[in-house]
Parts: sequence; C-alpha cells; structure tokens
Amino acid sequence: MGYESANKYEVKNSQGQTIFMALEDSDCCSRNLCGNLRPLDIKIIDCNQTEVMKLVRPLACQGCCFPCCLQTMDVECPPGTVVGRIEQQWSILTPKFDIKNEAGETVLKIKGPIFQCNFCGDVEFEILSVDGDTQVGKISKQWAGLLKEMFTDAEHFGINFPLDLDVKVKATLLGALFLIVSRVGAVYNLRIFNLPV
Repeated sequence: MGYESANKYEVKNSQGQTIFMALEDSDCCSRNLCGNLRPLDIKIIDCNQTEVMKLVRPLACQGCCFPCCLQTMDVECPPGTVVGRIEQQWSILTPKFDIKNEAGETVLKIKGPIFQCNFCGDVEFEILSVDGDTQVGKISKQWAGLLKEMFTDAEHFGINFPLDLDVKVKATLLGALFLIVSRVGAVYNLRIFNLPV
C-alpha cells in the first residue's frame, strides 16, 4: 500500500494536442483513507492557465449495496455556474449514469460493461439517448499494451460524441469521463484523454 497523491490529467483533442490540464484538489487524508470514493474537485485549466471548468464530487459510495448514496458529480462551467450533473444509477451488474442538464433533466445516459477490466482490449461505456435505444457516443479505457498496463500508472481514456452536441452537455460528458476514471482505476497519476475537436 502506497501513498496516494493528487492526480494530474492531460486532456487532448483528436490530433493529440493538449487543450486542457486537469488538476485534482483533495486532501491527503481523504485520498489515502477513502481511496477512489473520496470527495474531490477537479480544476480544468486551459493553455493560458485560466480555470475554465470545475468538477465537484462529494464523498459517496458505489455499488449495489448502497443505493441511497451513489456517486454524483456537478460540472461548473465557468466555475461557480452549474451546467450539468452526472448521477450514478442503481444497478446490480452494470454501471449506469444519467447525464443531466442545468435544469436537472436527463439528456443522455451512460451504460458500462459488466466487467470493467479487459486484458488485451478496450473497456467501453456506451453514451446513449435518453430512451436508451440509440448509441450516440462512447467513453473507453484504451488498452495500452501489457507492459505499460502492468508497470505504469498512466492510462489512456477516450471519449467520442457528436460534434453538434450542446457545449454544456459536452462539458458534462467530460465530467462523466472523470467520474468513470475514478471507478475503473484505483491507482492513477497521469491520464491522457482524446476528445473530438
């Protein structure tokens, strides 16, 4: 068991250019005692070092045993103005999340796989329409190769969604990606994300 430090992330576009840095703001005690269930803020900073977005996740549980206190994350863009929220839904086998707008209305859903680890392949979470019938995008943990997966903390996640999606919903999906990252991996220091331009 090691010391858990605050996480840092790079957010890259589909051309591999860094468009944002994301910095976790949480206390040492929470990181090391609560693990990936800890309360945290993630500050999204642009290339001019300006905070453009903030993700806020309170302390909560996850899993089918505690349906009364599941994971949530508020998305503030700009910081201080909530534009969306991600809410984990109760489910026995598959992780499920609702993507909500600033009015609290569900605008998209996310459904994950039963097994959230996959040797030699990607782990995909489907982004679905409100009725759950149509896949409109996906969030995936991308397989980086056996040696990198076994011996480094770096992991790669990608997100794909329609370019014509409302910018507030795009920001909320980025927040959903970070919420999923905290569920899929227990040890992480630097992750790289690819976003459509």
